[in-house]
Amino acid sequence: MQEPLLGAEGPDYDTFPEKSSPSPGERTRVGAPQNKRVFLATFAAVLGNFSFGYALVYTSPVIPALELSLDPDLRLTKTQASWFGSVFTLGAAAGGLSAMVLNDLLGRKLSIMFSAVPSAAGYALMAGAHGFWMLLLGRTMTGFAGGLTAACIPVYVSEIAPPGVRGALGATPQLMAVFGSLSLYALGLLLPWRWLAVAGEGPVLVMTLLLSFMPNSPRFLLSRGRDAEALRALAWLRGADTDIRWEFSQIQDNVQRQSTRVSWAEARSPHVYRPIVIALLMRFLQQLTGITPILVYLQPIFESTAVLLPPKDDAAIVGAVRLFSVLIAALTMDLAGRKVLLFVSATIMFAANLTLGLYVHLGPKPPTPNSTVELESAPLGGTEQPLAAPTSYLTLVPLVATMLFIMGYAMGWGPITWLLMSEILPLQARGVASGLCVLVSWLTAFALTKSFLLVVNAFGLQVPFFFFAAICLVNLLFTGCCVPETKGRSLEQIESFFRTGRRSFLH
Repeated sequence: MQEPLLGAEGPDYDTFPEKSSPSPGERTRVGAPQNKRVFLATFAAVLGNFSFGYALVYTSPVIPALELSLDPDLRLTKTQASWFGSVFTLGAAAGGLSAMVLNDLLGRKLSIMFSAVPSAAGYALMAGAHGFWMLLLGRTMTGFAGGLTAACIPVYVSEIAPPGVRGALGATPQLMAVFGSLSLYALGLLLPWRWLAVAGEGPVLVMTLLLSFMPNSPRFLLSRGRDAEALRALAWLRGADTDIRWEFSQIQDNVQRQSTRVSWAEARSPHVYRPIVIALLMRFLQQLTGITPILVYLQPIFESTAVLLPPKDDAAIVGAVRLFSVLIAALTMDLAGRKVLLFVSATIMFAANLTLGLYVHLGPKPPTPNSTVELESAPLGGTEQPLAAPTSYLTLVPLVATMLFIMGYAMGWGPITWLLMSEILPLQARGVASGLCVLVSWLTAFALTKSFLLVVNAFGLQVPFFFFAAICLVNLLFTGCCVPETKGRSLEQIESFFRTGRRSFLH
């Protein structure tokens, strides 16, 4: 009978019965970083995520500015604003598709560095735009770069990080993406939209410069038969005084047991397809929580609801809350475990989305229909409610609920889905499967972002939030039934779990 994704747990299993486990001293040597270089390599890589987060929310302050532009070639209609907001996700999907090839062809590090080309070109196009097509092309190119880095950076970080800090380092891609978004919101209060694009070039150039001095992933080098280079890379990452022999032999044995690429026959094996299916479903469900349309249209959403504070200030506050929440996740992920944070995250997001839906449906309406979300002149909620007084504290509800949603997402389903993707995918399929996950993720994000405005105009702003709340309940069930706990385990132990079905490390 086919074994379920996860079955009953028991204390009598041993993940590696055929091999002796490392001694406590060896575990200390390979489980905790003795060298700060691994942090430098991680920082260099995740600068790509900073640029990704910056580019993702670029439209939040720019769309309102371009809707009021005096240049008729740049003034956005409601339909153009919808495309400008959503086309980034199409570019990201194309980037994920290219990562399926580049991740294994060039390697993780060179693929990340390659993303600098479309990113820099995209920002230049938007900074010097003289027509809508230049804005659209620039947005697509920065999306392509974001999709490529989204597939490559988590894999690179997970493959260079020691097990003891892989959770914390695995949260840094999401942390830097959040910091990039917050930087955009803050700069949006000070700079015009063209200079926002110019400022986006800086992190791309710094990332390329730093990565040129960093090693490639030892696991990738071993999979290409470059054993001596892989040993040097691991020694550089762990430090000269660290005994890397046990860790290197574990990686080497795992690589030797696998073919270079996954065949169709191997893809039908449960130890290959089960982790891929789990990773794909996690990325799909992550997007269905509504994170991308909420971030892309954050300022217009606040303009469509009666709020006490200016929408630009609200967006900046939400960005700060998101950064703080990812910091909490990074500090607790290796202590509390992945599944606990996923449960807490989905619960908070459910409560926040439900609150937003009820507020829009039953609460006060804004005095004027001047937002991007409102493509028609009718009130968004579709109900006849009195206008809110500008100083009413009830109008803080959208801000507080959005802060809770962002906090819940950033504590769990934001960083952990990326981390688990890079942890559970089998080495032989990691490059292709991570690109496939990003492709599915951003195609879903495009569908949601493009249809968000249409659904709002047809049914009201409350309907998407009720849908997102229902998805959060599905996420709770999925986490309990299908997601393994990977805290404190090496990538080889995680892969052995899916290969043997033994569950000793799930406790």
